[in-house]
Amino acid sequence: MKKVLSKFIALSSIGLLMLSACKKDGTLVTSNGGKAGSLTASSTTLMLDKTKLTDTSKVIKFSFTSADYGFSAAVTNTLQIDAAGDNWAKPTSVTLGNKVSSQGYSTVDFNNLVLKLNLPAGVASTVNVRIMHSISSGVAPVYSNVLALSVTPFNLTSWLYITGASFGWQNPGPQEDSLISVTGNGVYTGIVNFTDGNNQFLVLPAKNWNNKYATTGNSTPSTTITYNASNNLNAPTAAGWYIVTVDLNANTVSFALADFYSIIGDAAQGWGTDVPMKYVNDGNGNWVATTALVSTGSFKVRRNDDWSNSWGIPKAGSAGAGVPLTLNNTSNDNISIASSGNYVVTFNAPATAFGSPALVTTTYTLTKQ
Repeated sequence: MKKVLSKFIALSSIGLLMLSACKKDGTLVTSNGGKAGSLTASSTTLMLDKTKLTDTSKVIKFSFTSADYGFSAAVTNTLQIDAAGDNWAKPTSVTLGNKVSSQGYSTVDFNNLVLKLNLPAGVASTVNVRIMHSISSGVAPVYSNVLALSVTPFNLTSWLYITGASFGWQNPGPQEDSLISVTGNGVYTGIVNFTDGNNQFLVLPAKNWNNKYATTGNSTPSTTITYNASNNLNAPTAAGWYIVTVDLNANTVSFALADFYSIIGDAAQGWGTDVPMKYVNDGNGNWVATTALVSTGSFKVRRNDDWSNSWGIPKAGSAGAGVPLTLNNTSNDNISIASSGNYVVTFNAPATAFGSPALVTTTYTLTKQ
């Protein structure tokens, strides 16, 4: 009897252990879907001051409470900033550190963030800010309340400079042969004319030969750039006007054939000869030609050496008619010259890929030197 009782107790103990193990293994941790935290900001109106570029003090601080998932979870918090009306399609996002519940920004740091939204400089714009909480890719994120801020950013316009075979490898000087980053975001663009057989070039960070952006490869066209590499960069072999984009964030360079403009007429070199205009890479979208014009003639501006698009004085009843310094592409008369001499002709047209839709009206200036 004692032996039987001992066996019963032993078996009972094993059963209890098994039940206990099953109960432990069956315990599940479930999420309540997540309740977002609450976001606040130290200021809702910011006029960013360019004179405080080197000031490290914080001009704005964001604070938020933790998201509640019903259990202790490893939550990734991301600060998102977007232009009002964009509906969070392309926000600027900053992943915050683990267990961080606040984030402050200096003038230059916050200015850089909002410039990524392509906001106009010197103008107050509304931006929306929120916190995105996430615990895994399999669980939908939750979002805090949205704060609306009025922010006036400033531009950090900067240039890179082009030199190469098309320019006789001269020390770069004028802005016509440069690439511009209007917002200082590390992406530089400009229109460059590469002449026949002269596609090699370099990109310089300053108007000197101290440093350069070149390449380690030999591909044509070049796709990557490397600081102070040994090989020249290569544009496409076909001569022409190209939109050149240098991205210092990704260390890449790319090329796209560009629309270009010229003057043609008996006031210049005749109706069969185009006088090329040169794009000024200063962010204002101007094409310029300095040329001798005769008082007995007239001229027009045309695109891509083709009469499909040409600009002159708007005819009565057409778009731009009667508006000073305005040209029309669809219904126009020649631009007449009052007196002969050397003139600077400026024509306003943005950098566009070859064959893009043309402007119907635009502006021009005619200045006698």
